[in-house]
Amino acid sequence: MKKNLVSIVRYEKPLESVRKAVDLCNGLSHLPSKARVFIKPNIVWWTTEAVFPKWGVITTSRVMEDMVVILKEHGIDDIVIGEGMVIEPKDKDTPAHAFESLGYNVLKKRYGIKCYNIHERPFKKVDIGSGYELKFNTDIYESDFLVNIPVLKTHAQAVVSLGIKNIKGLIDIESRKKCHSTDPKMNLHQYISKFLKQVPPSFTIIDGLFTNEFGPSFNGNLRRSNILIASDDVLSADMVGARILGHEPSQVPHLVHVAQDYNRAIDLSDVEIAGEEIQNVINFHGFAHPYDKDKKMFKALSDRGVEGLTLTDVDLSLCTYCAGLYSRLIVSLFVSWQGKSWGDVELITGKVQQPAPGKKKTILFGKCIYEAHKNNPDIQEMIPVKGCPASLESIRNAFTQAGIELSPILENLPAMLGFFMSRYRDKPEFNDSFYTIQE
Repeated sequence: MKKNLVSIVRYEKPLESVRKAVDLCNGLSHLPSKARVFIKPNIVWWTTEAVFPKWGVITTSRVMEDMVVILKEHGIDDIVIGEGMVIEPKDKDTPAHAFESLGYNVLKKRYGIKCYNIHERPFKKVDIGSGYELKFNTDIYESDFLVNIPVLKTHAQAVVSLGIKNIKGLIDIESRKKCHSTDPKMNLHQYISKFLKQVPPSFTIIDGLFTNEFGPSFNGNLRRSNILIASDDVLSADMVGARILGHEPSQVPHLVHVAQDYNRAIDLSDVEIAGEEIQNVINFHGFAHPYDKDKKMFKALSDRGVEGLTLTDVDLSLCTYCAGLYSRLIVSLFVSWQGKSWGDVELITGKVQQPAPGKKKTILFGKCIYEAHKNNPDIQEMIPVKGCPASLESIRNAFTQAGIELSPILENLPAMLGFFMSRYRDKPEFNDSFYTIQE
């Protein structure tokens, strides 16, 4: 049986550690001479308003520059860094600010690379199989080789978000929403599994300098882990990454689908590890925020004492944009609690959640769940939060109607980001030096 080589390296020194990870797995042995190379980092989200936790959320600039240097050493001159972060499609300022802040513009000057905000680039409609279509960025089809640099993190819906999941940043906004389908033949896991066939030959290096439990964003538990995982086979890299995060690859649905599509084993039996032994670096990271024993409330809210409100866990049908607002809402609810029951209110979201008969007030969070239940006779008092995605104003108005006065932190993004940043205050292992590049 052919073994797919994966390297595991402890990060110790700039350039040297990344080079070791590349060399141990022969990761660039298939890199064509004079290739057009596309580098795909993971920049989940960005804001120009305030500092926010990047550790375990965004690919470090340190690994990005090291990979550019190594590609230049291989004689590669045509290099593009491209990303489509979670923003409004017409927003050009935020990606520009991200590229500047992360030092990508320094890389442009120093090494002659290009930086693309995917939302400003062309897309083309692609049949990913069985008549299902998504729109992919065309630059990836014009490239000879992909260097994929995701972060080592778990994901509330996908279990892990590694190399294959990172490709989702190359599809347009409407395609991302489509991935959160209720179609049993093509749900989120199945859509993710089809991304791999749309990219050229690749090398994946998973950036685990910082890792993220309960990811993919800054509201997870962020850790300093100092791990690099690399391979020229992305499925193998992802299976090893999942195992290091404490999850068997067979527990990650999209990896199971990819293994089936490529007639691969899902138990690491066709994977050879170079470098660190995998059992020495396993560090369990949960993927779903814990709920109370009745599955009706985030544990963080129930521990705070919140009463009179039920909200079930997010499911695969909740798309990225409503999910971001949902996270802001949870923080606002946490801060807003004053010790008095909020009555008998439920919140449902996504596309498939069902109202509980007998609840006095039902908040329908988002256009999709509103359309699904706008005529539901089981709802006593319907309070819709419309929009795709909803506005903060509509969220506040809905909760006011339900008798819940939300804290101003809902709209005050700097204050909310400060809430999360405070977790890492006075922890020297968490600093921004890995996310800057000196001129």
